[in-house]
Amino acid sequence: MAQRKEGPKRVRDAAQTRKRMLDAARELFVHNGYGATTLKEIADRAGVAVQTIYFTFGNKRVLLKELVDVAIAGDLEPVATLDRPWFQEVLAATTAESHLRLHVRGTRGILERVAPIVEMLRAATAADPALAGQWDDDADPRFAVHLEAARSLVVKPGARAGVTAEHAADLLFGVLSPELYQVFVRDRGWSPARWAGWAADTLVSQLCQKG
Repeated sequence: MAQRKEGPKRVRDAAQTRKRMLDAARELFVHNGYGATTLKEIADRAGVAVQTIYFTFGNKRVLLKELVDVAIAGDLEPVATLDRPWFQEVLAATTAESHLRLHVRGTRGILERVAPIVEMLRAATAADPALAGQWDDDADPRFAVHLEAARSLVVKPGARAGVTAEHAADLLFGVLSPELYQVFVRDRGWSPARWAGWAADTLVSQLCQKG
């Protein structure tokens, strides 16, 4: 009986250790910068041996990529954004307006996690061009999500006539960008809820029928 319980416990312990290392990396990368942060510092902050980081991630570039991926997802589960419950709820919405408001709500959750690390990531990529190779150069995953949402949006009741999925995706990509989110929330002191309300109203005014 005891042996059968050890497997799941080891999995839980490994996941908790992985989360501690990612949390430590996030704090140090944002505070000190990617280039100035060593794996030894991350290990000390996480309370693990530096060998544990090497064994888990291999190197600092892979660690950063997983940090970004987890920030987008919100957890350690290997589930793509398009398959996440919140996005499936967006696709299932019955009207264009409800679709947009659900999409903004889901995107807000991502931006609250991702926006604080965007500048760090940009600086890290500039300092270490090889980091760009951690992501697919042929497609922007953020745009791909918005394009999938836009394709579903433009055929729903209440969608503005004549708006193409590509145009709708461009608006989603711009209005829901981490850069614009930071302008309002970080620079102008808006709450995330206020930003989400503005973003939803703006998109509804552009992409839904009036009246």
